[in-house]
Amino acid sequence: MMLTGSLYIIFFVMVLTLIRAHKGPSFFDQVLAINVFGILIVLSLALVGFISKRPDFLDIALLYSLINFVGTVAVLKYFKYGSLSYPTKKDDNQDD
Repeated sequence: MMLTGSLYIIFFVMVLTLIRAHKGPSFFDQVLAINVFGILIVLSLALVGFISKRPDFLDIALLYSLINFVGTVAVLKYFKYGSLSYPTKKDDNQDD
């Protein structure tokens, strides 16, 4: 009973983070909200696995957390440098 109640709370917070991602004042706030949404998905997957007594969900949650992290870093790097390749010296000096 308490575990399912915590799932409802997680889903409510997911809705709030989606609203934040939609209304974020800057792009980086929106990326942070999507990252938090991914973390909440990982948490809910682990909780569902615990409730249903299936440890396979924890493996899926760990894999999803790695994808979430790499995706967030890739999106932020793309919007900072304009590509996902290694930045050149010319790209580093443009921030000044």
